[in-house]
Amino acid sequence: MAIQAIQSTGYQFRRILTYFPQDISLAFAYGSGVFRQSGTAHNNVGNNMLDFVFAVDDPVTWHTMNIKQNRAHYSVLKYLGPRHITTIQNDYGAGVYYNTIVPCDGKVIKYGIVSTDRLVEDLLHWKTLYIAGRLHKPVKILTQKENGRLRTALNANLKSALTAAFLMLPESFTEEELYLQIAGLSYSGDFRMIIGEDKAKVLNIVRPNVAHFQKLFSNILQECSQAVYKAPTGRVEIDKSPEGQFIQLMALPKTLQQKITLLVDPPGKNRDVEEMLLQVAHDPDCGSVVQQAICGIVKSSSLTQSTKGILTAGLKKTVSYSAKKIYKMVKSLLRKKS
Repeated sequence: MAIQAIQSTGYQFRRILTYFPQDISLAFAYGSGVFRQSGTAHNNVGNNMLDFVFAVDDPVTWHTMNIKQNRAHYSVLKYLGPRHITTIQNDYGAGVYYNTIVPCDGKVIKYGIVSTDRLVEDLLHWKTLYIAGRLHKPVKILTQKENGRLRTALNANLKSALTAAFLMLPESFTEEELYLQIAGLSYSGDFRMIIGEDKAKVLNIVRPNVAHFQKLFSNILQECSQAVYKAPTGRVEIDKSPEGQFIQLMALPKTLQQKITLLVDPPGKNRDVEEMLLQVAHDPDCGSVVQQAICGIVKSSSLTQSTKGILTAGLKKTVSYSAKKIYKMVKSLLRKKS
């Protein structure tokens, strides 16, 4: 029965995709409407809003067609036209344009549009860690065009997540501890974790989905020269020497390296990135510095993207969506007290 339910859900996701213009380079569904999360009283994924991201090569053309097909999905911004919508998408927040609380095929959905170029940039360099962070966790890929550049970037993003987690973990740890660290990367510094999100969200994501995380990361773990992956016992050991940490720091995405450098380089010195990362590698608080730098990236992008969301969703939908998030957070807090 469970397998049949998953198969039928996957079929519905692909059917929902047919309601949109088909020039999509990558489409995936994510979140509690796709993968079971623990910690809720009625954990039926079928009742949750479904979240999608569509990466498109030409956002202006895609929005032009989508406004014709699904005009009601857009807020008042639709009157500005597809070019202005694309400008808002690309130039503000995290480079994503969301339409939310949209009825579609008997479900309520939210979908974000991102240009393929911006997605690749985020996957490789972690400029915002917004969509890249979502792809650190299990998602359901619905369609993916043959695109070597995108495929390489998707794999590089997973390797970067693993490397960043290594730097923040001790010398030996369990697989679950690794996946908790990885899943938490995109929530570090996110103001919504203070107001609007379940405080146990990361744990609730990882616990029921360890097998899905293993599918994402086990091959990369086995091939990683910096780690010893003991699959039978579910433990990982890594090189925490300054030399090992320096190799890991040098493998991090460019934006994260720059953030780390800004944290430790005194004003006016302007030493090069490699020199600063070597200094951090010898610092006993190396992991904390990496964590702080990631927080800086996420804090900025989550705040500006959420502010943009008020415009793209409209005030009424924003209030409704935020109220539901806060309600879920309060329910989680009450469960812990009881």
